[in-house]
Amino acid sequence: MIFQATEIDGAFIVGLERHEDERGFFARTYCAEEFGQRGLNTRWPQCNLSHSDRTGTLRGIHYQAPPEPDAKLVRVTRGRIFGVVVELRPDRPAFGRSLCRTMSEHDGAMFYIPAGCGFGFQTLADGTELFYQMSVSYRPELARGVRWDDPDLGIEWPLAPSCVSARDAAFPRLRDIAPAPV
Repeated sequence: MIFQATEIDGAFIVGLERHEDERGFFARTYCAEEFGQRGLNTRWPQCNLSHSDRTGTLRGIHYQAPPEPDAKLVRVTRGRIFGVVVELRPDRPAFGRSLCRTMSEHDGAMFYIPAGCGFGFQTLADGTELFYQMSVSYRPELARGVRWDDPDLGIEWPLAPSCVSARDAAFPRLRDIAPAPV
């Protein structure tokens, strides 16, 4: 696996190291030893699948609050997304900054999102699916979010959203939440 550090502390783009031959290719998508060597989470008690029917569907920006913030490992298994990681840890120099990247089933790249950061995405193809692993189980009472269109974040989404849930549309702006250190 190929780990590319980002400007958000602890967030990585994890690429596949493909071993190709006449049959196709083989690549590891996770190795506890390699993640552990970088101080990253190695325990994934919950895995999720997110399917979006329409291009332009926007989900997020989601995070789980303390006392059980969640790290995520996210991979596109079908389709294409514009993915966004937002630094929500107030004690970090990049607080309020976002990391944006287009990802697809073909590039195999993954986001490693550290606990305390938010994640959102917009689909760029019909029938897009994401597989993601979570470092802690989902707790609805700790589920939080930041508005996808918060002008303070300055995220330039590639498309006008075709679908945003009422819950996501009602999330507060970053300046209106009281972020807690992880």
